[in-house]
Amino acid sequence: MPSDFSDWVTDKLESSDEIQKRLTALEAENLLNNVRLQKLQALERENIRLRGLLGSSFRVHERVSVAELLTIDLDPFSQRVMINKGTQDGVFVGQPVLDATGVMGQILEVGLFSSTVILLTDLSHAIPVQINRNGLRSVAIGGGLENALQLQYIPHSEDIREGDLLVTSGLGGRFPVGYPVGKIDKVTFPSGEAFAEISASPVANLMKSREVLLVFPSNKPHDEQVHDEADEADEADEDVMQ
Repeated sequence: MPSDFSDWVTDKLESSDEIQKRLTALEAENLLNNVRLQKLQALERENIRLRGLLGSSFRVHERVSVAELLTIDLDPFSQRVMINKGTQDGVFVGQPVLDATGVMGQILEVGLFSSTVILLTDLSHAIPVQINRNGLRSVAIGGGLENALQLQYIPHSEDIREGDLLVTSGLGGRFPVGYPVGKIDKVTFPSGEAFAEISASPVANLMKSREVLLVFPSNKPHDEQVHDEADEADEADEDVMQ
């Protein structure tokens, strides 16, 4: 009996060890499956974003290329991001940058493998726009994170309303006409002032988008188009400043 009891205890201990090993293996497998599931969910979200960009590109008549964000400038007075496309991909200064919902900004600096994008809300950025409802033209100036976009030099007598959609006017030759830019969210008419105070919010997801669209005009061969668009961009900057 003592021998049988000893054998029984040994079997039980071995069984317990085996069960513990199996539990450890199952826990490790469960952890690995959770990691894989999170990765699949991340890929699913990425696919949704890319499908959104693809849908946007169908509405853009020009040729487009998808780029990814590398870094974000956290300076509240300088809204800029870096993307993973550069001169080797045909990127040029002044090139329009969009996300799935609207204009994000334009290329400010170009390197061989990466480029810097200045966002609409940067204090030094300006973009010619028009109200989609009636064609009224203006210039949307970046106001920083808090003030978003400001429209300047619009008289009190002009027809402008909260909720109006702003689109690119095409003036200056940098942004093709008709790209969504923002929506008017506040209109005030200060007494004694010649112009209304108008603010707007960008329609693009400036703080959330991880992929962007680079727009290439399609009316010229690629190499010729890159140089011409850069020259037009510099001229457009001078026109806006004037």
